Amino acid sequence: MARSALTRDEVLDAAAALVREHGPAALTMRRLAAELGTAVTSIYWHVGNRESLLDALVERTVADLGTLRPHGTDPAERIVSVAVLLRRALRERPHLVALVHERGLTERMFLPAQRALVHEAHAAGLRGARAAELVRAVQFQVVGHVLVERNRERSPAQSPAETELWAAETAAGTDGPDDPALARALAAPVDTERLFPVAVRALVTGLLRSGTDRIRP
Repeated sequence: MARSALTRDEVLDAAAALVREHGPAALTMRRLAAELGTAVTSIYWHVGNRESLLDALVERTVADLGTLRPHGTDPAERIVSVAVLLRRALRERPHLVALVHERGLTERMFLPAQRALVHEAHAAGLRGARAAELVRAVQFQVVGHVLVERNRERSPAQSPAETELWAAETAAGTDGPDDPALARALAAPVDTERLFPVAVRALVTGLLRSGTDRIRP
């Protein structure tokens, strides 16, 4: 029996779930109707045709990325928190973010995060080109990190892998007599959840220091 109390938000929720899990190609009106236990005509009534549905998903994704709220006790900490939240949002929505990009709305999607970064740059005393430099650097760091993570996840299995290569270096004693701990660390799996905030914090700290040093009289 078809559902009778379906809402537009429920349709969009189900469509987003399909795209998030299987990609845009999996989103057909018939499959979406089956997921919701309703008739295809009901889907059309709530969201229009498939193109209209994709547009609605894009608008929702853009809106979702506008809800990032920084936290922390100082500008550097708050800037890092924006970067962490933005990375998480992009990682959780790869197919939806790809849809946004295909629709030519990538810059609009990043605008709320840029505004938050501008606010914190101003709070740290940066203005003009120095503030813009920080905003761009953090945004590029986030996007670049996400792309590297996704490429590593999707690339063919490496043989030997990085961990095996550095384990062999350690065993052979070719890592240098004064830093065996380095080879052991590189032989361990990459902890991206720890590496990302460390990298962003180092970047932000350096930019804030150099920026405020240059604007002092």
